[in-house]
Amino acid sequence: MTVREMLAKARVVPVMTVSDVTLGVDLAKALVAGGLSMLEVTLRTKEALKAVEAIAKALPEATVGVGTLTRPQEFKASRDAGAVFAVSPGLTPRLAEAGKGSGLAYLPSAITPSEVMAAREWGYTTLKFFPCKAAGGIGALKNFEPVFADVAFCPTGGLGMDDFRDYLALSNVVAAGGTWMMPATLVKAKDWAGITALAHQAAR
Repeated sequence: MTVREMLAKARVVPVMTVSDVTLGVDLAKALVAGGLSMLEVTLRTKEALKAVEAIAKALPEATVGVGTLTRPQEFKASRDAGAVFAVSPGLTPRLAEAGKGSGLAYLPSAITPSEVMAAREWGYTTLKFFPCKAAGGIGALKNFEPVFADVAFCPTGGLGMDDFRDYLALSNVVAAGGTWMMPATLVKAKDWAGITALAHQAAR
């Protein structure tokens, strides 16, 4: 399955930063119970790959991937941990080349016309748009639509329960990602029922 197909099926992608593997599995279970089964675990902690492996084993019905992938060697490490997709906050020639043979569905990021054009030359036409709000948000994505008609975006960075549907309504947005369905206060309190309820609202 291509990354665009995965995103089109999911529509909303929780972006998880996991410091405790057990907590990460519990959080993933709460999100999946709420109807969000495409999960991005960012490579921002030492426990990230262990969390990917644990979540993939505990929730075979979930589509588990890695985020914040910034080095070519991280593709193999992520795949070995059980990830099926990878997300980068940008794109370099080395990442673009490594992504082609990685065995992972790859979602690099682009926020300027030149970056979109460079990604497209490498064959990447489904792109993350990050940091979304700082890069112009809905206005920027609307301006991209007639220029890059073959490109679909997954905006992340600053989206919330109050506006993520506005992004999903755009013709060139295939999915939206973020953390709004798992606020830190609920995670700290281990309020999994509360997170499942928010996930259900997002999935609905």
